[in-house]
Amino acid sequence: MSIGLRRVLAVTAAISLGLGAASCDSASQSSSGGSGGGPAPLPAAAGRGAGRIALLLPEARTTRYEQFDRPLIEKKIKELAPDAQIDYYNAGQDAAVQQTQIDAAVKKGAKVLILDAVDAESIQASIQKAHDAGVRVVAYDRLAQGPVDAYVSFDNRKVGELRSQAAAAVVGGTADVGETITTNGSPTDPNAADPNAADPSAADPSAAVPSAVGSNASDSEASGLSVPLTGQDFQLDGVQRILAGTQAMSVYKPLKSEADVAAQLAVDLAYGQEIGGALVPTTVTSGSSDKVPTGLIAPVALTKDNVKATVVADGLFTVAQICTPDYVAACSAAGLQ
Repeated sequence: MSIGLRRVLAVTAAISLGLGAASCDSASQSSSGGSGGGPAPLPAAAGRGAGRIALLLPEARTTRYEQFDRPLIEKKIKELAPDAQIDYYNAGQDAAVQQTQIDAAVKKGAKVLILDAVDAESIQASIQKAHDAGVRVVAYDRLAQGPVDAYVSFDNRKVGELRSQAAAAVVGGTADVGETITTNGSPTDPNAADPNAADPSAADPSAAVPSAVGSNASDSEASGLSVPLTGQDFQLDGVQRILAGTQAMSVYKPLKSEADVAAQLAVDLAYGQEIGGALVPTTVTSGSSDKVPTGLIAPVALTKDNVKATVVADGLFTVAQICTPDYVAACSAAGLQ
């Protein structure tokens, strides 16, 4: 078992996380108010903007951010701290816009930023300014540069391992190789390089498999190619292609676990509590050489055999959403209908 995987298991074994989702629009807005259930409110932190948390996501084109990450994070914050105020910002994949949003959040009185950076390097100056103003920063999904207080993401080297194993399985594990194509995702995303570090098809074409695509991009970015596909971020069309047999697999990332850890870290920091070692049991070094307490969540290989046990069981997609008329036969073969 790898060191990274042992760390992931330690995180997932130490936390018990809830699930919930709500429908939200993509415009920047503020929301506040209490919730009837859940734990008793935490004592308010001292000073202006006590309990105020800003959630800054990078874009709305990828399905996950508006449909899953945002509602899951907001719901968990409200469960943990019903009196907390949440300000939401979406950068629309514009790094400059995100920089102004951080400035706005700090000016508005945020105690903590949950930040998924558009550009992990260029955001460093904004993070430094927030830090100098006494604002704490939780890097979400992507490790931003600068004085970040905590980081939660998935084990991206494990993503590469899962992808490589699936690509090899397509051709029966043969060592007779052909041409391999790898799409690397955004150059401003520090996670994009990690899967390649664990994927021999990306690091060394001579160790790859015939006509296989190793993709660090999302399922939608990997679509439209007429060779066996591997991908990640489990978008609906990717799930359908997996069932139909035109995509080998995707990498399923349990978003509720990542979202709930980020929410817990943000609430702890906003209310002046120490962040728990069970949530961030390891440390990683960012591109700015800052050592950041880190929690990594284990990804899962998504195949036609476990669609029901993963994306359906976790409430990301319903059987009705997946099993549209073009995929009824494939759904029946996979036991979804």
